[in-house]
Amino acid sequence: MWRNSATLSFSSKLLSSSSSANFSYFHYASAFSVFNPNAVVDRTLSPSHQRFYSSSAAPSPSPSSDSVIKLGFLANKSDAFRPLGSKASDAIQLARHYGRCYWELSKARLSMLVVATSGTGYVLGSGNAVDLVGLCCTCAGTMMVAASANSLNQVFEIKNDAKMKRTRLRPLPSGRIAIPHAVTWASSVGIAGTVLLAYKANMLAASLAASNLVLYAFVYTPLKQIHPVNTWVGAIVGAIPPLLGWAAASGQISLNGLILPAALYFWQIPHFMALAYLCRDDYAAGGYRMFSLTDASGRRTAAVALRNCLYLVPLGYIAYDWGLASGWFCLESSLITLAISAAAFSFYRDRTTQKARRMFYASLLYLPVFMSGLLFHRISDEQQCLVENPDRIAELSPFLEDATESGKDDQRKRLRYVTASPQRQPPVAYASIAPFPFLPVPSYVDQ
Repeated sequence: MWRNSATLSFSSKLLSSSSSANFSYFHYASAFSVFNPNAVVDRTLSPSHQRFYSSSAAPSPSPSSDSVIKLGFLANKSDAFRPLGSKASDAIQLARHYGRCYWELSKARLSMLVVATSGTGYVLGSGNAVDLVGLCCTCAGTMMVAASANSLNQVFEIKNDAKMKRTRLRPLPSGRIAIPHAVTWASSVGIAGTVLLAYKANMLAASLAASNLVLYAFVYTPLKQIHPVNTWVGAIVGAIPPLLGWAAASGQISLNGLILPAALYFWQIPHFMALAYLCRDDYAAGGYRMFSLTDASGRRTAAVALRNCLYLVPLGYIAYDWGLASGWFCLESSLITLAISAAAFSFYRDRTTQKARRMFYASLLYLPVFMSGLLFHRISDEQQCLVENPDRIAELSPFLEDATESGKDDQRKRLRYVTASPQRQPPVAYASIAPFPFLPVPSYVDQ
């Protein structure tokens, strides 16, 4: 900063004879070099920067070649005469611009919520010990695949987003990034995330990630403009990440691993119904066929939200009955589910914007509380063995100590399976054999 001001002061003395020259032009042009020959602002800058540079540069005439003294960065617009500091500032500005575009294309906040559900599923499926490296790799791969899906979603919906108030300033409708660039970004991170999951987790987790990417970008996205069933398809998309985390940790799909995906599936319906009711005019302008658009009174929309809230009530008891969490979680889950159901019932009785917004906020609070409680009260394999077979564990404790001292992993694994009694298998009547058509059959069917 001091160097620039000193050089400009020296330059102003040398150029004092040229009264028509505007020195603010020299300062901004030398610092950023973002002007085209006809004083048009480069489109790679954000709108706020475009307004700033155009307002400061447009009124000033371009100086003649005779009045410019070649002092390095004040010489002309050629990159050959620009100093290293100016090029570095341009690189920083460009990195900030594209970083912001990638952040918005990826819907980073939504993607981080997806990562949170996937990480929770990984911890729940890890058993006694959680592999931190595997957890980090699973979360990173999930983040990249989610970013790819959200980016492709915006590529396909450019025209629709341009018609909606809350989406028209996104990178693609506003012209801040080109379509081929966005497609390249989405393809790169999607492939990288899938490969990371296949290499660091297992092929089952990678196949779930790839299937979810295809389902979101190529099925759910076009379906939004065709039929209101898109909401239920989108709920399946949101339910797969915790199942992905469980599969990455355990290498299989079991009914215990479907409790959190079921919670995600049923939770998304009231959450989105409240949002669709609040933004129904915007969705109509964008050409999206949402359920709320065919329900002028809002009664059916509120009824669907209330019904799916009630579906959440037994999940706490099922988690306790299947040995995934303790009885305290059963109580806590019931309380928070009754709270969101009360908000949904209030919206059903009085279908106003205020009631819909209250149910929306209640849904935002429900999910983190449910996942946190499930993690806090989860029961590991060793704890379940202590509860069910305390005498048998006491008899085999000397063998366990010998195995620990010898450091033989295979022996410890064998003793673990000897010690543990056959785990309680959840009743098949609680779920279908194939929860989703593109997933493999759960392991309990073979048994």
